[in-house]
Amino acid sequence: MKAGRHRHGRKDDSWRGRSRGAVHGRRALWACLAVTIFSLAAGAAPVQAVTGGAGVTSEADPADGFAFTPMRAAGATWYGPGLYGNQTACGETLTSTVVGVAHKTLPCGTTVKLAYHGHYLITTVIDRGPYSPGNSFDLTNGARLALGFSGADRLRYGVALEYARHASR
Repeated sequence: MKAGRHRHGRKDDSWRGRSRGAVHGRRALWACLAVTIFSLAAGAAPVQAVTGGAGVTSEADPADGFAFTPMRAAGATWYGPGLYGNQTACGETLTSTVVGVAHKTLPCGTTVKLAYHGHYLITTVIDRGPYSPGNSFDLTNGARLALGFSGADRLRYGVALEYARHASR
């Protein structure tokens, strides 16, 4: 099958006569297969008891008992002043020392691992947001201080696999 050309004279996005959807479907299939193999391999290792709460880890430390999805980049901001004393969407009272993140779609209590300039933080989703365009996470002041984060920037994140399976349903 001959590749078509669009209005700028370049070849279209078809690959060996297959539509773009078929190529993306194949990539999604391989990604699901890779995640399944990774989760089976991670499940075979002994897992420590989950103590809950947030913890700061160094780059050399394993993520105490959690297996995470591959790290991805996302925009983030932080929030807090002016909202202290209010209830979060997950029922926690927001203070300047609370460590957590806000996310629009991840369920309350989802464990996430955040990485920013060599600092790592394992924490949970405690609120809904952010409401600024182009950002996926809002950090509380405690999380911001733990990561050395200031203002608005990009960070890397991974979602605990036990929650990633539930979030995709």
